Amino acid sequence: MKRLSLAAILASSIAGGAWAENFALLVGASTYDNLDERFWLTGPANDVDLVRTYLTTTAPVPFAPENVTVLADGLEGGTKPTLAAIREAFAQIAARAQQGDFVYLHFSGHGTQAPAINPETEIDGLDEMFLPVDIGPWNDTVGTVENALVDDEIGVLIGAIRAKGATVWAVFDSCHSGTVTRGAPSGDDEDEVRLRKLSPETLGVTQAALDDAATRSRALPDPRTRPESPVGDALMGDGDGAFVAFYAAQTNETTPEKRLPKGKPGRRSQGVFTYTIFETLAEKPGLTYRQLGQEVMRKYAVQNLALSTPMFEGDLDAHVFSGEASGKITQWPVSQSDFGLSVKAGHLQGLTQGEVLAILPSPASTLNEALGYVEVTFVDTFTAEAEGIDHEGLAAYDEADLPRGAYVRRLQEPVDFTLTVALPDADGPALPNALFEAIAQLQTDLGTTGRVQFVPAGSEADVRLAVLPESRRPDAVWMLPGSGMFENEKQGQIPSIGTDGRDAAEVAALLRDNLETMSRAINLLRLGGQYDNTGLRIDLRLQTKNKQNRNLRDLDLASVPVLLPDDQVHILTRNDKDFPVDVNVLHIGSDYSISHFYSGRLNPGDQLKKGLFRITDEAFGRDRVVVIISPAQPQTPVEDLRFLAQDAVAVTRGQTTGGSGFSAALQEAGFGTVTRGAMALEDDSGPAPAILQFDIDTKPAR
Repeated sequence: MKRLSLAAILASSIAGGAWAENFALLVGASTYDNLDERFWLTGPANDVDLVRTYLTTTAPVPFAPENVTVLADGLEGGTKPTLAAIREAFAQIAARAQQGDFVYLHFSGHGTQAPAINPETEIDGLDEMFLPVDIGPWNDTVGTVENALVDDEIGVLIGAIRAKGATVWAVFDSCHSGTVTRGAPSGDDEDEVRLRKLSPETLGVTQAALDDAATRSRALPDPRTRPESPVGDALMGDGDGAFVAFYAAQTNETTPEKRLPKGKPGRRSQGVFTYTIFETLAEKPGLTYRQLGQEVMRKYAVQNLALSTPMFEGDLDAHVFSGEASGKITQWPVSQSDFGLSVKAGHLQGLTQGEVLAILPSPASTLNEALGYVEVTFVDTFTAEAEGIDHEGLAAYDEADLPRGAYVRRLQEPVDFTLTVALPDADGPALPNALFEAIAQLQTDLGTTGRVQFVPAGSEADVRLAVLPESRRPDAVWMLPGSGMFENEKQGQIPSIGTDGRDAAEVAALLRDNLETMSRAINLLRLGGQYDNTGLRIDLRLQTKNKQNRNLRDLDLASVPVLLPDDQVHILTRNDKDFPVDVNVLHIGSDYSISHFYSGRLNPGDQLKKGLFRITDEAFGRDRVVVIISPAQPQTPVEDLRFLAQDAVAVTRGQTTGGSGFSAALQEAGFGTVTRGAMALEDDSGPAPAILQFDIDTKPAR
């Protein structure tokens, strides 16, 4: 038997009668020796620091520090991430790994594409590459980029670990190609957003080599076909150990790094993909890989984090880190410190300065047993400090009385329903007079309601107003996502309002209508993240068929399926619980429309098999199917959420439906008057509702 340190024993689990260990290789490439400094990155080292801290202090199955290999420049304790160092680290893990072990691999840095060494292995004729810091130029003689880590080699390196019987989860926070246009300022720092990709031309790949690769491309015959794996099919081959891969972007996309967490003091450059994954795991550590991927996509939509489409593949129904199912974490250990009380949670768990927490004698205590209350006075990524306050009739808690094993628990989960709108850049193109007057009118009308908050250009926002002279509508005001960026070929999917021939009152009315419509759709997705979907798991599938293929087949929801006009979407689900549930199905279009397609009750054992909608040619882009499942009480009306449909807004705004508290929360999200809602986290009535989101890309037929 292997000799293990105490830390390794505590970080291990028993598998097949032998100790199973957890290993990690964390690679963060930031400063590239042979590239101009303008191509350097700042986020990869921070990604590795975040992941290392999470694995060794917070993960549900912790990793012993000596089992975590760090290859990151600019990080204390890290080794320079050269190609040789990466290969050596892989070899060491493969030598140590045994049956039942778990290995986490993380790659943050630049990616690129180059003509494939073995063209028959790549549909597009290009190899995807991760770039170590000693990357060299394209070598036309041998047909490769010097010191690049090519997708096929990554497959071989991972295969050697899986052959030992170890489970591997690999996360790639890099990208390969694609073009992006900055439409509006999105931060007060010119380095706020950086893209993790290098064009092949930057590395000296000749146009002749790229043209030759294009002639060998084997384009997919059907745009609905699942996109090619960004790091090669070699990863998905047979092996003794299970395998899961998370990719930040498809092969024709980019992925950004930004200063995160948004709006928090002390934020720093992080890979958006990396931060979102570990923020989600800190909140809900017992997810399956599939649930984790779906929540990452929901956060991308709500927070306007990136334009890229992450991909998830492998054994997605296993639990992350080979752990166990668990619900959302809303309580954390607390101890005395020099600054009051120290809480083992921070920004990553969603804590905010000023938040009130209850002190409980044990994690199993109820809120009725609270010893007192504290207010959060300081927060960083993984920890917080708190001080006692008077609350709920109890005097300020004395830190000296803190019992051993005490916990603090969140009282409510806040949801901010305010739509933040950034004004056009004052230093940019001159604003049309009608637009200038319309914005002034809207600031007066909507600013007083609290539901819409206007902020200066460059501030963090949900929507950015911009005038783009180079666009196809130079007279229009564009309503860009919070990232401030959009792809040139997708201009038709971004809302815009022409000003030619319209006075200020007309422009203001159209802007107001659009903002209210966008707010309702965004807030419905915001609310979805506050409910813990692990407590009400029901097997649910979305299926499709069309005139060419009339047989229903499951949509691959892990890869954001592509659908074309006339494709149909169906739902198939069964209530396998011992109590009835109400099911509502809505569709949020890329144009922010909300359509309601079904509401009904499923008693135990009932099956729902129903066609929902057909894709039209009226709007294309990222659509979302939202399925809301709520426990039903006997002899109560079915929870009917058709009032959420945008067409019903004018009739139902300000009214109540007579439904549950959950229904009231939904009304507040889109049709009420409050700007901030909150839901109690303890409820004796049974499981909380579940809000499931599934993304679909709709494209025009060729």
